[in-house]
Amino acid sequence: MTEPEVSAVERSAISKVSWRLTPFIGLMFFINFLDRTAVSFAGPNGMSRDLGLTASQFGFAAGIFFLGYILLEVPSNLALHKFGARRWLARIMVTWGIVALLFTWVSSVEGLYILRFLLGVAEAGFFPGAILYLSLWVPARHRNKVLALFYVAQPLTIVIGAPFASLLLGADGMMGLAGWRIMFFGVAIPAILVGIVAWFYLVDRPADAKWLTTAEREWLTGELAKEEKAKAGKHNILASGALLNGRVWLLSFIYFGLIYGLYALAFFLPTIIGGFEAQFGTKFDVMQKGLITAIPYLPAAAALLLWSRHAAKTGVKPWHVGLPALIGALSIPAALFMNSPAATVAVITITACAIFSALPNFWAIPARFLSGAGAAAGIALINTVGNVAGFAAPFITGAVKDATGSFQVAMLVVGGFMMLSAVLTLVVSRQRDAVPDAAAMAARSA
Repeated sequence: MTEPEVSAVERSAISKVSWRLTPFIGLMFFINFLDRTAVSFAGPNGMSRDLGLTASQFGFAAGIFFLGYILLEVPSNLALHKFGARRWLARIMVTWGIVALLFTWVSSVEGLYILRFLLGVAEAGFFPGAILYLSLWVPARHRNKVLALFYVAQPLTIVIGAPFASLLLGADGMMGLAGWRIMFFGVAIPAILVGIVAWFYLVDRPADAKWLTTAEREWLTGELAKEEKAKAGKHNILASGALLNGRVWLLSFIYFGLIYGLYALAFFLPTIIGGFEAQFGTKFDVMQKGLITAIPYLPAAAALLLWSRHAAKTGVKPWHVGLPALIGALSIPAALFMNSPAATVAVITITACAIFSALPNFWAIPARFLSGAGAAAGIALINTVGNVAGFAAPFITGAVKDATGSFQVAMLVVGGFMMLSAVLTLVVSRQRDAVPDAAAMAARSA
């Protein structure tokens, strides 16, 4: 086969994978992030009042989700590797949808803790499983583009989800339920329905994809097999080895700082906006609060795509993660020292752009040197350590808020952890990847 024919097959194969699989996996991620952050909309809109929650208790309820998630993260991802992504991702989604539905009838602080913990258990393995699934379909030189398309679902969850949640919150009294209970019901049902569809829609590997031509299947299968052989030949990291690998742990701590910033922002931004009346004397209704919450995330989605496109052209480098982490570290504590709601939201928008620009490019790095069961275990470990921050960020933020009476000190802590991520990327920049990035391959072929 001549080089132009290979290029044509490559373009068509990647295009089909990008448009058939990535939007659907992105939809699953959209519902996933909405379900786990729904508590952030419920809290300042009646739930905290009805259940008698302090800021610390709200933070603990938000964070305990991640304890359940962490317990089953690695086992769940290994099960996905063993049983296949189609079955396992569908099973995860239906399970978490059922648990999310039960929030409609929660009646106590203790019940809220239990359900948040069980939601984490149910969701365990979804995100690293989705990352692993996409990496099994896309060669390294195209991976960060596909991951960017997947990851854009996360900021869009707030852009679309915040007004949607506000609309449900506004249905207070329907079926005799408080608005926040109706909101939980409304965001749980899609998880169950899409999980059922996933069972029939997803395909485990390129060799089984009937929507690819024979040439496209052969090219994808051969290209991915060559990469797996190269990674295994150089590193030969098994599942147990990945869990003890120093580079995997280094990436885990970088991810910890990024996730600390992400969830401190996600869980407490609606509460911070709800405090504008007391802080600035500016009052907003429920729908206005939802729309304001969405403001930082639309530019964040655009920044994510543009920054990832730049990374794809030049090859993903550690500074594609480190520079946004540094900007986030400096901007997030500065936001709460602004003197108006508009200025506060503007600086928070910079923070959101920084965090979401870093995340998809981060996930292009571990997939370069981990393969097979080692990839399943290593990606799950990185995500597990990151999700420790998912517990720590809302809990510490809430506790510091209760202790100091404001979010300013808590945001300084957030900035410190994001600065840690920026610094650690300097260490990563001195290490070489097993699988070359697009720029390096292009340079060698020139």
